[in-house]
Amino acid sequence: MGRTSEDTNRWMLRARDAMDRAYAEPLDIPTLARIAHVSEAHFIRTFRAVFGETPHRYLQRRRVERAMSLLRSTDRSVTDICMAVGFTSLGTFSRVFRDVVGESPSAHRRRGPLPPAPSCFAMAWLRPSSFGEAPQA
Repeated sequence: MGRTSEDTNRWMLRARDAMDRAYAEPLDIPTLARIAHVSEAHFIRTFRAVFGETPHRYLQRRRVERAMSLLRSTDRSVTDICMAVGFTSLGTFSRVFRDVVGESPSAHRRRGPLPPAPSCFAMAWLRPSSFGEAPQA
C-alpha cells in the first residue's frame, strides 16, 4: 500500500470516527469531506471504496445499532429513541430499522432485555452484518 493510500485511509477513518462519535447529530457530507480533506464527491466515492458502503448508509446503520440497544435496555418510547439516535421522522426510522434489522422496532423490543454479557460480545452479536440483511440468529 502506497503512502497516498495510507493517507487516504487515515482521513477516511477520521471521518468515520467523527460519525461514530456524533451519530445522533445532524451530519452532512460537506462537513465530513472537510474532516477527510477531500471534495464532497470524492469523499462519497472514497468512503464507499474503503468501507463498502456510502457515508449515509453507514450513519443510518450506526444509528440503528444504537436504537437496537436502547429498545431492549430502556422503556423509552420508540419515538423518543428515534429522535435520540438522530432520525427526524418516525416513518423513516421504522423503514430503515426494518431494512437493517429485518424486523420492526416494536418487534425487536419484544425480544426482551439484552442478555448479561460483556458489551463487546453483545455488540458483536447484535451488529447487523450489512445493510439490508437481517442478522443471523
